[in-house]
Amino acid sequence: MNTTGQVVGFVDIGTNSVRLLVVRINPNLSSTVISQEKEVVRLGEQEFKDDILKPEAMRRTILVCRKFAELAKTYGATEIIAVGTSAIREARNQRGFLQQLLTEAGLNVHVISGREEARLIYLGVSNGVDIGEEKAIFIDLGGGSTEIAIGNQYKWCYLDSLKFGSVRLTANFIGEGWTESVPRHVYEHIKRYVRGNMLRTASRVKQVQAKLAFGSSGTIINLAEITNRMFRNAENGRNLVLSKKNLKKLVPILCSSPLKERRKIHGINPERADIIIAGAAIIETIMEEFDLDEITVSYKGLRDGLLVDYLSRFEGFQDFQKTPMRNRTVLQLGRSFDFDERHSEVVASLALQLFDSGRKAGLHDLGDEERELLKYGAMLHDIGDFLSFNDHHLHAHYIIGNAELLGFDQREIAIMANLARFHRKKFPTMKALKGTGLDDRTKEIIIILSVFLRLAEKLDRSHRGLVKKVEFKEAEKDRILLSLFGDEDCSLEEWSVAQNAQAFHAAFAKKLDVSKVKCTCETVAR
Repeated sequence: MNTTGQVVGFVDIGTNSVRLLVVRINPNLSSTVISQEKEVVRLGEQEFKDDILKPEAMRRTILVCRKFAELAKTYGATEIIAVGTSAIREARNQRGFLQQLLTEAGLNVHVISGREEARLIYLGVSNGVDIGEEKAIFIDLGGGSTEIAIGNQYKWCYLDSLKFGSVRLTANFIGEGWTESVPRHVYEHIKRYVRGNMLRTASRVKQVQAKLAFGSSGTIINLAEITNRMFRNAENGRNLVLSKKNLKKLVPILCSSPLKERRKIHGINPERADIIIAGAAIIETIMEEFDLDEITVSYKGLRDGLLVDYLSRFEGFQDFQKTPMRNRTVLQLGRSFDFDERHSEVVASLALQLFDSGRKAGLHDLGDEERELLKYGAMLHDIGDFLSFNDHHLHAHYIIGNAELLGFDQREIAIMANLARFHRKKFPTMKALKGTGLDDRTKEIIIILSVFLRLAEKLDRSHRGLVKKVEFKEAEKDRILLSLFGDEDCSLEEWSVAQNAQAFHAAFAKKLDVSKVKCTCETVAR
């Protein structure tokens, strides 16, 4: 298949919301997100009493689906893949609704089973985490059903779909249109129902003994957002976390508040205020039965799984998926901006040689964590070229800092972004890093690594890979000798390094002995 510039749309028609993802698939099998949209349609409204989709709910859904299909085509989508989940899956008037979607919205919707839904959600979420071979539980709380998967980053070992969701249980136990507070005995009744209908799944999860859990869906995200704002301790590094302790503190507040007041709770999504209590009961019961202290929030989901499943058809994608998450994330970003991959690899290799020999020469005492960030910062240092060469270091700083790189926390992203920022022009100094909000130790790390990247970039000034090997050696107490090895004339690289001697001195208080920098123009064994 030819994927050059192909634009594809993915539509997830759920019980509560319709979601759209539009991506451009690049020739190297990376993908660039063009648009993400979501609209609450409540397709499952009043459905679960008689398994009949109601006319007004169908009308809302068709209207949104038509708008999303038109939007995807406006972006150049040549193919739109649409799936329907719980609400459509259980509807007795499914066939007529699917025909309406085809006729009025132009969407050929495929209705998927609960286990297939769980598989696709697993694909979407696992593609955005860095857990390797460690098994984890993947939980997606929908409006009509809850999907559970167990697996590591590369494959699943268990899939299940449970017939309870936030819209369904709100209708069954609280009542659609209920505006008063929810008695605690009603909340406990929902929990008992959930517990009784997940015995088999809970038993399987306990056998695996996975303590790591990821939760997707709007309700889980919103519960985490509320507890984070209300109790101020639900953040874990860069990831948003929903803890069982905080959820239990939130539940009495939710239940005691009439709907009008519930919508005013700090952090709550007003569109979810009527169904969030049932959602909280489901999640609290799952955490109790699965023995989970916390769930890490994932913003990935079914539509992302559709993308991964689509890309898996192409040769080479599976091998790409098996590369470590952080490396894959960096490559994905770089390829999305059509970076010079060969040059980036050369610069990264030279930067790591400078790091390693610099540590031996006593220039720094940084460890493997900082070494890895130098490697990834070097890989991405030139992606700003995509916008323009002028000030491309500033463009790269912005792109890296705002790209939501999976597998990295905020501090690590800030380090990599600033490495790109200081690889040319302005020297990296404590003064230059003022206002970043970073602590002094992190600033020191950026200064050291930036100098190595700055020199490595100059060592491949011609983008021809002329310098094969580079090494620091301590010449005198206040001097460092840098030796270059290559099999061709690399005088341009030698001159460029000499131009950055001042940055080196500012970082290490040592003189880079430019006069003794040698380019040994003899073949160097690789």
